Amino acid sequence: MNRYPLWKYILIAMTLIIGIIYSVPNFYPPEPAVQISPKADQPIDPATMQRFEQALQAKGLTIRASENNGQQALFRFEDTDVQLKASEALKEAVGEQYTVALNLAPSTPGWLRALNANPMFLGLDLRGGVHFLMEVDMKAALDKQLNRYEDEFSGFLRDKDIKYLGISREGDNIVAKFRDPASRDAALSALRNEYGNDLQFTAAEGSTDIQANVSPVALTNIQKFAVQQNIITLRKRVNELGVAEPIIQQQGANRIVVQLPGVQDTARAKDILGATATLEFRLVDEQNDPAQAKASGRAPIGSQLYMERNGSPILLKRQVMLTGDYITDAASGFDEHGRPAVHITLDGKGASRFAKVTGENVQKLMAVVFIETKIENKEVNGVVEKTSKTTEEVINVARIQEQLSKRFQITGLDSPKEARDLALLLRAGALAAPVYIVEERTVGPSMGKENIEKGFNSNIWGFAAVVLFMIIYYRMFGLSASLALGINGFFLFALLSMLQATLTLPGLAGIALTLGMAIDANVLINERIREELRAGAAPQVAINAGYERAWGTILDSNLTTLIAGVALFMLGSGPIKGFAVVLCLGILTSMFSAVTVSRAIVNLMYGYKPRLQKIAI
Repeated sequence: MNRYPLWKYILIAMTLIIGIIYSVPNFYPPEPAVQISPKADQPIDPATMQRFEQALQAKGLTIRASENNGQQALFRFEDTDVQLKASEALKEAVGEQYTVALNLAPSTPGWLRALNANPMFLGLDLRGGVHFLMEVDMKAALDKQLNRYEDEFSGFLRDKDIKYLGISREGDNIVAKFRDPASRDAALSALRNEYGNDLQFTAAEGSTDIQANVSPVALTNIQKFAVQQNIITLRKRVNELGVAEPIIQQQGANRIVVQLPGVQDTARAKDILGATATLEFRLVDEQNDPAQAKASGRAPIGSQLYMERNGSPILLKRQVMLTGDYITDAASGFDEHGRPAVHITLDGKGASRFAKVTGENVQKLMAVVFIETKIENKEVNGVVEKTSKTTEEVINVARIQEQLSKRFQITGLDSPKEARDLALLLRAGALAAPVYIVEERTVGPSMGKENIEKGFNSNIWGFAAVVLFMIIYYRMFGLSASLALGINGFFLFALLSMLQATLTLPGLAGIALTLGMAIDANVLINERIREELRAGAAPQVAINAGYERAWGTILDSNLTTLIAGVALFMLGSGPIKGFAVVLCLGILTSMFSAVTVSRAIVNLMYGYKPRLQKIAI
């Protein structure tokens, strides 16, 4: 009656072993470390590693351990105070050739890592990291869209075979000039059919000009798109750069909250998030002398002076053949000569446009211009002002040998690392509009460590109080319930680790709540057994009835809580989702441990005693 078959005991033992193995890595805390990476694509050799170690020893800093995989060097230290001093010492020693970043290195033993047993990620409040509140430049978003309309109008009217004198921007309006009213009316009809949903067109009496401005509905959509696209782009960038479980979400109409757990180098985080990188493809002006234009400081009409990477001047046509907005994928690699390259894939509209312009300009030189814009806040005379820095450089010049379409490659990059970085930015997409940081907050690892200790201690004390009460009140059945509760903790930690979930302070609260709810099932079972004993049932019969008849009540109570947890996960965000994940997983593990595992323990204690007269409950 109260015996499990051998296979069930073996199954429980196996799940317990797996639970212990995959929960143990969480008890190895990460160690403060400093990571050094070369900015150029060059390996870190033993001699360079020795130079780093000597720089630390000269400052009297003790290295706990060091690692070097050829591409990155990692130094581990005893505490964060030594880590910060080591970071400053290394920055002085390595110069501009290397990037020095603070890090938290895992201390999990190698045999556990070989089993893919890794600790949970820790949230910003536990691990430390950076918090940014970023604001989207809505004026820049509108300017970008108006520039695109201005560029599209030219091609659209040419395709419709409508002649025009010129198209230009005047403030927030686009003005198209025509020679006669007939051309104006034909263009007005065509433009309204194509762009009437987004733009408002007016033609004044007695004038051959058409004026277009963005409608209020379209303006709202542009602003919404700018925020949403920037959130997607920021998430892609952060994910590809390996930041674990970032929080990136909208706040208000034009602001974005970004939290990066584990990142302590705020300068590096700003570089990741704030850069607006894109490409422009332009024809080279081969009829004029760029050296003369540079000497005079004046470029010919219709051209613009740029600089190549080798410092040579070059003249490019002002009209842009294609922008990076049409790029859907970018992958780094090598060309047929073994040089670093980025392989580009365009969307349908971009491929059609590029095929047309390259087909019309075969055997002409085409240049690829890399444009990067960074916006940041600077304090000037006590007033915080937005400043932007735009870098434009020609990274590649090649002769168009044939018509290009959806897929092609660009070369002229200095190293494979630069190719990878450019592919990452292009693949993640350019920001729809520049963003600037209005609030910056860093949570230090020492504060995170304090939060971990407090959360861990609260769970330990709560667990100890529950165990003490159960053993005093239910005796041996309280002991079996307490053992099942401890096993439930291992199961929960193992599941969270396998899922590589992010543990936050609300998650620790969810663990404490789960432990309390888990013991509730054993209270129901034990009280049911007591009722059966008071009704005169034999001990073995009472044990069986207690587990069988309490199951329905346990299922109902846990199911309703599970529904609430799922609702929190679906409708909540950030820390609320973390709490919901822990709660839902805890309910599932507690139902298994409180019923199956605790009964296995009780069966081992009493199930093999056929003449059982009394039980300690």
